[in-house]
Amino acid sequence: MKLFPFAHATHPQWRMAAALVLAQLRAQMALPDHAAEPPLAALYITDHYAGAAQDILDHLSAELPEVTDWVGTVGVGICVNNAEYFDEPAMAVMLCDLSPQQYRVFSGVAPLPPAQGPGGFRAHTALLHADGQTPDVAELVEEIADRTASAYVFGGLASSRTVGVQFARSSQGALAGSGHAGAQGVFQGGLSGVAFARSVSLLSRVTQGVRPVAPSHRVTRADNNVVLELDGEPALEVLLSDLRITLEQPQAATTRLRQTLVGLVDAAPPGRAAPSAGSQAPVLRGQFSEEVRVRHLIGLDPGRRGVAIADRVQEGMTLTFCERNAEAARADLTRVCAEIREELEPHEWPLETVAAMADAQEQSAPHLARRMAGAIYVSCAGRGGPHFGGPSAEMQIVRRALGDVPLVGFFAGGEIAHHRLYGYTGVLTVFVAD
Repeated sequence: MKLFPFAHATHPQWRMAAALVLAQLRAQMALPDHAAEPPLAALYITDHYAGAAQDILDHLSAELPEVTDWVGTVGVGICVNNAEYFDEPAMAVMLCDLSPQQYRVFSGVAPLPPAQGPGGFRAHTALLHADGQTPDVAELVEEIADRTASAYVFGGLASSRTVGVQFARSSQGALAGSGHAGAQGVFQGGLSGVAFARSVSLLSRVTQGVRPVAPSHRVTRADNNVVLELDGEPALEVLLSDLRITLEQPQAATTRLRQTLVGLVDAAPPGRAAPSAGSQAPVLRGQFSEEVRVRHLIGLDPGRRGVAIADRVQEGMTLTFCERNAEAARADLTRVCAEIREELEPHEWPLETVAAMADAQEQSAPHLARRMAGAIYVSCAGRGGPHFGGPSAEMQIVRRALGDVPLVGFFAGGEIAHHRLYGYTGVLTVFVAD
């Protein structure tokens, strides 16, 4: 597996941006350490280009005939190595150096099979794009995860101020009887993506963007999305105590409540010990683990002394009140990047490698010893440079930690990792070279 060619550009006219992207890709494909004929492409566009999605895909496909399969979606922003594009027309493409036997593109007209598919293909992991308006989208994400051997999927929900689109063009064709529905590779609604075989080695991490403001609690009574009791006490009273507010001062209370989010951890299945609240949601200055799903606080129920949140709640769950925090987000992003880099770099460097990487410029350059062929990063639309302190600040953190790795991605309306939907997180996935 060689380095994945990738390119990005911004321009008011999509054809000009596409021309810049194609020129970058062709230049990289001519380099000896980059893939020359990669068959799979990941395409991300900002919502300024959403209305021209079909034309963009057709144009890029015609100009890159060696690329037979396409996946991707739209975001209010897109990201690449060291850069973010928000509120401007932009596109990014990465060409993946995989053999056709190592992946399958799926969509509504070419579903991912629940078991071993045609030609002996068995999905091990999957990159997933979805429309957040799709009914029961969280359950559908779980279903796709169940169709993979690892039960792990990664990706995000399309985000757009215009039309939400997904790209999923497959060289394997579509279901019989589907006609030309989706045959052109652009979809609205539902789910799509690409599944990878076990031979495609991936490393993936979830980075949280919030910090707890109080100790964790156990949900002891709930009704659908309303938490009625925490640790046997009325949930509303616990909330007011944790936030140190009172409803007798409504203006101050409203301001504080609008800043408050909820971190949830599912109850342990029968026969398995529940994770301790401390390990899942450390108090105050701690970091949330990947098990925590962050959801909005959407209302209070004074009559039942309850708290309403934007998710279904069950007894036995762990609940922590939290808030967005740039410092915590920055530290956690640095941590997950460092974990990936340390896992992939050898413990001992050959002398010639050390000499080749001696200066600061080489430290950030791609190198076979680092084994990172490419990466996909999906971050919450509420994160990005502004949340981290400046333009492109989030991606600069990633670049400083990983080096100049080929990377594309988008800012989503919800992030996907493991078998669940997240919020206010980033999902970083690296393709590992042999």
